[in-house]
Amino acid sequence: MQSYTIGQAARLLGVSPDTARRWADAGRVVTHRDEVGRRLVNGRDLAAFSVEVGQGAHAEDAEPYTSARNAFPGIVTAVRLGDVCAQVDIQAGPHRLVSLLTREAAEELGLEVGMRATARVKSTSVHVDRA
Repeated sequence: MQSYTIGQAARLLGVSPDTARRWADAGRVVTHRDEVGRRLVNGRDLAAFSVEVGQGAHAEDAEPYTSARNAFPGIVTAVRLGDVCAQVDIQAGPHRLVSLLTREAAEELGLEVGMRATARVKSTSVHVDRA
C-alpha cells in the first residue's frame, strides 16, 4: 500500500504541512516512521481521514486550493465496482469528486483506496488519471 509523507498528505488534504503535523501529533492521523525517520501516513488511513475531515472542515491556515485546467489531484477514497460500471470517489482538498466509468477502465487503472489520482472535470464528466 502506498504511504505519504506529511507534506504530501497536507497537499492532498488541502491544508498546510503544519496543520497536518498538528493533526498527526494529536493522533487524528496515524503515522509511522520509515527507515530514514520520516513520518508517513498509510494511504488507506489518509483516505479514511480525508472523508472524515470532509468539505469545509479545514483549518484557518489552509492553503487555498487551485487547479489548472480543471485538474484536481487527490486521493482515492472509494472504489465501487459493479458488473459493468464503477464509481470512484476522490477527495481533492476540500473537493469530493465522483467519477462513473466502466469497470474495465477502473481495473485497468488499478484504482485502490488510498492511492493518488487526479480527477479532470469537463462539463459534467469527471475523468480519472492515475498518479
